[in-house]
Amino acid sequence: MSLDVRLTPETLRSLAFGSIGANYAAVGTALAEPSRILIIQNLTDAILLFSFDGTNDHLILNTLTSVVIDITANKTSSNGFSIAKGTTIYVKRSGVPTTGSVYVSSFYGGS
Repeated sequence: MSLDVRLTPETLRSLAFGSIGANYAAVGTALAEPSRILIIQNLTDAILLFSFDGTNDHLILNTLTSVVIDITANKTSSNGFSIAKGTTIYVKRSGVPTTGSVYVSSFYGGS
């Protein structure tokens, strides 16, 4: 019995600066699979706020920065922590972006 689990990427999600407003906007679609690694990149020229529920502020990212949330990348079993399937990542402005986009990359464990 093999315990190998492949790390599989989902399609990149993005939102351009012109769509980032004072209220939370979804960055692409909801996660199709539970996320083991989540990368959020702010490649705009403004400080931005991110949310996992579209209501509350959870992360703040300075311009041209990113965060990597490595939940269970090295786990061989499918059990354990993950960011739930169906979660949508949201963004709103703290400053006003005039260029760039935000990106969300998600990786899940598959066989």
